[in-house]
Amino acid sequence: MSNYLSDRTNLIDASGIRKVFALAETMKDPVNFSIGQPDFDVPDELKFEAIKAIKSGANSYSQTAGLSELINKINKLAAVQFGWKNPCSIICSGVSGAILLAFMATINPGDEVIIPDPYFVIYKHIINMLGGKCVFVDTYPDFDYAANKIEKAVTSKTKIIVVNSPANPTGKVFSSQQLKSIAKVAAGHDILVMSDEIYNLFSYDGPCDSIAGYYDKTLLMRGFSKAYAMTGWRLAYVSANESLKPLLEAMTKIQQYTFVCAPTPFQKAAIKALDYDMSGYAAEYRVKRDLIYEGLRDKFELIKPGGAFYAFVKAPAKYPCASAFVETAIKNNVLIIPGSVFSQKDTHFRISYATSNEKIKRGIDILNSLA
Repeated sequence: MSNYLSDRTNLIDASGIRKVFALAETMKDPVNFSIGQPDFDVPDELKFEAIKAIKSGANSYSQTAGLSELINKINKLAAVQFGWKNPCSIICSGVSGAILLAFMATINPGDEVIIPDPYFVIYKHIINMLGGKCVFVDTYPDFDYAANKIEKAVTSKTKIIVVNSPANPTGKVFSSQQLKSIAKVAAGHDILVMSDEIYNLFSYDGPCDSIAGYYDKTLLMRGFSKAYAMTGWRLAYVSANESLKPLLEAMTKIQQYTFVCAPTPFQKAAIKALDYDMSGYAAEYRVKRDLIYEGLRDKFELIKPGGAFYAFVKAPAKYPCASAFVETAIKNNVLIIPGSVFSQKDTHFRISYATSNEKIKRGIDILNSLA
């Protein structure tokens, strides 16, 4: 059977996150810190919008780029937030789908992409499949994406600088000054920035700034999956300044032959979602963040997450590597993800605190007992 497989399938591994997530199905009442999926449901008002769209017959293809009403609304928001005169946007099947389209539209074999380490898993694997080269910038121990390190990583082959804030897996939120410094590096070399902001509504210590406000060659990616608990709806958008319109047109062309379009009834619901106040949900997750940080800080080394719903925690020194600690935790009914899934190092593990406060407290007690 291996004779039928393409060479590129050997360039990727099965998702380490999904392996642990699947393991949860076989365990009795585990503390599941594995999957990045909100523990609340889609607000009823937004469910009703999707149901209404389905019942009214909005079940066929939309235009490849998305419904014009949704695109126009997103463009107006981008114009206000970033001062872009003529923003352009496309609707995609999740930010993961958007990332695939963006990389397919930009990366040639041998092109280099600068990525912070730790990183969201999809970046590395898609770049490798397309024949690109990942250039990792070490952000340990505080997970700061330092502009001087990015500058040193730039070569004549650098095509993209990836920015992810709030970040998965670290929960890091970059300051305005950090983003300005990164923008200065990108502008100095005329490099495209891809800003993955899927968690932008989960920022706990103040608003989450965007590099799109400081650099007009930014490909901005935001979505509905995390903020509105619509992970199964597969819906996101990509926005850019007018100067990147040819890139968005190329992504749209690729979408014609891959995803075709994002789900139409959910696009209808997203129009309403853009006006829906999710701050109450974010406030509840701030409480969860504080529970994790205060509960683990005495026995574990960890940076207080500023956003998203993850903590990236250093494994206790008595274990040979983080993966060994993860195995022990799983045997004790706590599902966590080894940091090597997100990094070139095996020193940390990721916690997703998108679960009940009761489960968080139980998980903290077990993890502390293992440290």
